[in-house]
Amino acid sequence: MRVASFLLTAVALVASVHGAIVPSKRATVCNGHAELCNRSYGNVTFLGAHDSFAFSDDPLALARDQEVDIPSQLGLGVRLLQAQAHVNDGVLHFCHTSCLLFDGGTVEDYLNKVHDFLTANPNEVLTLLFTNPEGASLPDLWDPPFQASGIADLAYVPPSIPVKQSDWPTLGELIDSGKRVIVFLDAGADTDRSVPYILPEFEMVWETPFSVTDPTFPCSVDRISGPLGTTDHMYMINHSLNKNVFDSGIIVSDPLDAPTTNSVSSIVANAAGCEQFAAGRAPNFVLLDFVNIGHGLDAVNQLNGLA
Repeated sequence: MRVASFLLTAVALVASVHGAIVPSKRATVCNGHAELCNRSYGNVTFLGAHDSFAFSDDPLALARDQEVDIPSQLGLGVRLLQAQAHVNDGVLHFCHTSCLLFDGGTVEDYLNKVHDFLTANPNEVLTLLFTNPEGASLPDLWDPPFQASGIADLAYVPPSIPVKQSDWPTLGELIDSGKRVIVFLDAGADTDRSVPYILPEFEMVWETPFSVTDPTFPCSVDRISGPLGTTDHMYMINHSLNKNVFDSGIIVSDPLDAPTTNSVSSIVANAAGCEQFAAGRAPNFVLLDFVNIGHGLDAVNQLNGLA
């Protein structure tokens, strides 16, 4: 018995020492760059696709804001997908203003495509930023497609809300934990915390104005919520240019000017104009229309100090 006890103790000690000296596997490349692994999520700039679901290669489809589909957007380096949801026959769809105008399909189908990308790319951190203009129920309408697609299993839940810009985990930590999807909702998650991985956007992220028609993109803090101060928020620049059709008040995206709008010089200038509101920091998210046009990823790499 003493021999057996001694052997068991020895095995336990060896296992303990072995566990102490063998490090767990850690991500060495994060979102395509080793330099980003030790950088806080709150201190990284990500390329975003505005109305990511609203894609069409038909130039007469005035409600489109993208030309290429979700897998193509992700392949171009987009790491924030933005979309607007509406209830259509009791099911949550991504639609542009109205599902009669542009119906991008169900949220579940969309998230299945996102999950396919994440499965094939295990070292990528992705942000989903969705709008909820009809106040759709989080537990009844939002949570089910996240659960069915498997995205809920990958979603990060902070220890407390709100999270200061400086307090987010690093990209490497998010990847190593398996919780590498950050989900923000513009309305509803601030008052309903029943789905903990769906985070209230404006408590942690402020935005510049949207539907911009001025190509100089003057910066201001347009939407924000407390209790954190402005500089403790992350922030997103809505860098998409629009046209007022025949001065009618109808605003549509402007693909003809997209090569200039999505140029490095235009994006970097917009970011520089916003640094005064963010203690000199670059934006966390650069939201573009027509991400396949111009050099959005080059601009984001420059803002991340990678170019």
